[in-house]
Amino acid sequence: MKDRLRAMYCDHLSIMRGKYLPHHKIGDDSTRFCLSTFGVHYDRDLLDAPGAKMKQGLPDMELRWLHDDIRDSWHAHTKIVLGDLYDDQGAPLPLCPRGTLKRAVKDWEKHGLRPKVGIELEAFALQADDSGRLVPYDAPGGVVYGTGPFADPLRFNDRIWAMAEEMGFSLDMITAEFDSPQFEYTLTFDDALKAVDDIVLFRLMAREVALEYGIVLTFMPKPVAEAGGSGMHINFSFVDEVGGNALSSGPRGGPEHMNDLARQCLAGLLHHHRGLAGLIAPTANSYMRLQPGSLSGFWQNWGGDHRNVTTRISSEGGPKARLEHRMADASSNPYTAVAAVLHAARLGVESGYELPPMETGDGFDRTDAKVSTAIDLKGAVADLERDTVLAKAVGEDLVANHVFMKTKEVRKTRDLEGDALRDFYVHFI
Repeated sequence: MKDRLRAMYCDHLSIMRGKYLPHHKIGDDSTRFCLSTFGVHYDRDLLDAPGAKMKQGLPDMELRWLHDDIRDSWHAHTKIVLGDLYDDQGAPLPLCPRGTLKRAVKDWEKHGLRPKVGIELEAFALQADDSGRLVPYDAPGGVVYGTGPFADPLRFNDRIWAMAEEMGFSLDMITAEFDSPQFEYTLTFDDALKAVDDIVLFRLMAREVALEYGIVLTFMPKPVAEAGGSGMHINFSFVDEVGGNALSSGPRGGPEHMNDLARQCLAGLLHHHRGLAGLIAPTANSYMRLQPGSLSGFWQNWGGDHRNVTTRISSEGGPKARLEHRMADASSNPYTAVAAVLHAARLGVESGYELPPMETGDGFDRTDAKVSTAIDLKGAVADLERDTVLAKAVGEDLVANHVFMKTKEVRKTRDLEGDALRDFYVHFI
């Protein structure tokens, strides 16, 4: 069998969409899809969302890629590539999340800074019981930082590791997380676009490899009601014009050694805290995770080596100096989420927002913060609509589409709870 090409993009709901193309088209650089997929919801409801042209003939859009971005995949005789979306007039599609991230990177480059990103993903492993109901994967010896067969009896994570190495992903670690059967997957820092391309493909690969073992690996924020949540922590820094880490003020890290750039980025993230939630914690299930005392980014606060604040300042300095934003979850589109965080940080640099004092509470019994995210998706969408500065930075067309789809989602999920709410999302996230 000759190699085929799997050409893909990550849509507004963070669903991977694509098509297989025959061997003779591997030399091509584009293919076409229906633009109106940007009006399709999880339940396949067709909606006249802004920009989707659902009632304007469902026209084409074009996916374009660079030949150098084609890579081997985890399936035999299959190459894979990610690309950017263009409208039927050949202009960049405003709804394209990957294009949105590219614009965020360019906005930072105007300041002479190149964003570097490292993403931590958390996921739960589920499997079907005798009745076909999804239940937690049986890993009776699973503990936080667990490794080996007690944490993963089927050893499906060994296969994920092997495939990641074959694909050239730069793994930082795989480990069991706090709740069994929960796992964390981290790739090393890279240029923002490359880092997100890699995490998008890694997430897809991990889910498809796990499925071969009968495991539904879900990156939902809260698939098991009695367990903790799963986040997508966004770590970032910047390379300056001479190749140094622009967030570093020397060999030591932590709040007492922050430079002005770090403080301004923090101020931007805090100022846009509530608006960010609507973009980076964008499902009804997200607000089961975003709760007080849940190490999840609920409060509008920041701190040093403190896992119960939203933005954490690394205690490492020098080349490893970085900020860690802990609100997002992987029900968000990773391109959109990283773009939103980078834009919020940049707005802090450009707007001179005031940085509130550092959190001194433990985050469980006491917190200094008085402002939090909304308590549900409805409130988060309203907060996003109010944050017109953030919406303009991210892209007003993309945000309008997002707000429309998420407003519909509020209605679709308001009477769902337990397994019914989980199952609305679980096979997509």
